[in-house]
Amino acid sequence: MVFSKKLVDWYKVNKRDLPWRDISNAYRIWISEIILQQTKVSQGLPYYLKFIDTFPNVADLANANLDNVMKIWQGLGYYSRARNMHTTAKIIVNDYNGEFPNDYTQILALPGIGPYTAAAISSFAFNLPNAVVDGNVVRVLSRVFGLNLDFNSKIGKEKFYELADKCLIKNNPSLYNSAIMDFGSIQCLYKSPNCYNCPMQDFCFAFNKNLINKLPKKSKKVKKKIKFINFLVIDFNDRVAVLKKNSGIWKDMYEFPSIETKKEVDLDSLTNSDNWDSIFKYRDFDILNVSKSYTHQLTHQKIIAKFWHISSKSDLKKNLDFVKKSNLNSLPMSRLMEKFLESNYLK
Repeated sequence: MVFSKKLVDWYKVNKRDLPWRDISNAYRIWISEIILQQTKVSQGLPYYLKFIDTFPNVADLANANLDNVMKIWQGLGYYSRARNMHTTAKIIVNDYNGEFPNDYTQILALPGIGPYTAAAISSFAFNLPNAVVDGNVVRVLSRVFGLNLDFNSKIGKEKFYELADKCLIKNNPSLYNSAIMDFGSIQCLYKSPNCYNCPMQDFCFAFNKNLINKLPKKSKKVKKKIKFINFLVIDFNDRVAVLKKNSGIWKDMYEFPSIETKKEVDLDSLTNSDNWDSIFKYRDFDILNVSKSYTHQLTHQKIIAKFWHISSKSDLKKNLDFVKKSNLNSLPMSRLMEKFLESNYLK
């Protein structure tokens, strides 16, 4: 296929020098692919290097304390990725004698690994003929071949996977997959693609039909939900209250206890609420300070947060752990918590 040949020729000239490239170490390839889900290479590279340095092999990751894994991951977001990696490492050690499975179906069955990641690992580590299909690949295929389908629809997925398989160089899937991933990341960008210096220009459907900005077909945007959270930074006996989340997007991360409200609230509204009474009723406290509002953007929601610095005169006894202020930085926390600690509380 002309497309595939031109793609590989382009890649040989323009390929990025990345530490997980041109290796067959399935563990390292897996780590890189999970990190690069929802994360740009420029942001993910330092995390990859730190992760591999801390957990050089699958046994090290499997035997690690989850808090340590989450701490290394801190700042990357989508924390279920780190939890699933820890679980998967244990499965590989216990069920596969510490060797990454070399079968696509077995790889796909591991927690946190979907069709794209399974195809990437199986092709890069084991040279199996499985085509990768992610946002970059969908964009390239949609534009070059004029596939005007929403990838998130059933028919869209079927057609994109079918086309990706046709384009795949079966005797060198690793080379082809690397090429199309880099082409989408460097050349055929979502915004401002480099169309006038593109090897596909002669036969690119979108370029020749002036549809670059129309393809790929976009899914309808989901309106973001807004959450208002009041974090209670409670000091007691030179220690500060924290809790470990047992559910939600920040599961297994630490944060200050909080009260969620329907809108931003003032001191009177917050301290007169039932949730406030459940923590502080019949206890003496002083409110030392209230932070500015912090806006934290997530994929499907926006969080507007305030941090209320409170000095408590008695033990709250509400399933809270009290840690030294100097130890807060050793706990895995969300980027929202980090921003507050960096700008205010730890100074």
